[in-house]
Amino acid sequence: MTVIDVQKDMTALTMTVTAEFDATVDRVWQLWADPRRLERWWGPPMFPATFSAHDLTPGGSVEYHMTSPEGERHHGWWRVLDVQPPRLLVVEDGFADAHGVANPDLPVTSMRVDLSDLDGGGTRVTITSLFGTVEQLEQLVQMGMEEGLKAAMGQMDAILAE
Repeated sequence: MTVIDVQKDMTALTMTVTAEFDATVDRVWQLWADPRRLERWWGPPMFPATFSAHDLTPGGSVEYHMTSPEGERHHGWWRVLDVQPPRLLVVEDGFADAHGVANPDLPVTSMRVDLSDLDGGGTRVTITSLFGTVEQLEQLVQMGMEEGLKAAMGQMDAILAE
């Protein structure tokens, strides 16, 4: 089923992506908790992700890069603020250079991932990204954040079906 809704709220400075999956919360959580599974869907299909660090504990960090079809690497990082397996993950999310140093020229967002049971079975995943300013929200949307998340999350069903 995957992504069913995307809402941008310029007043609250948020973008919320909602997806539904025909799998238990525990199974969907593993797509976040296992870096090898996360690699299989986090990047859009033409920009696969590689995770070099993956510590989902409060204060932990996650480092990754996505590789373009031309071989260019785009680096990112998460700083884990809260984690309550298998229901909640809250991170600061930012861009980095090739050495993992945060890129001060691009926005840092707060990303909250909530997993909940659906009536009748299945899991709803709600990803809410909080931006510092309207300009930052618009900048990341223009950079393809909405389409990228939709394409990336569109790959989760196939992994869950295995």
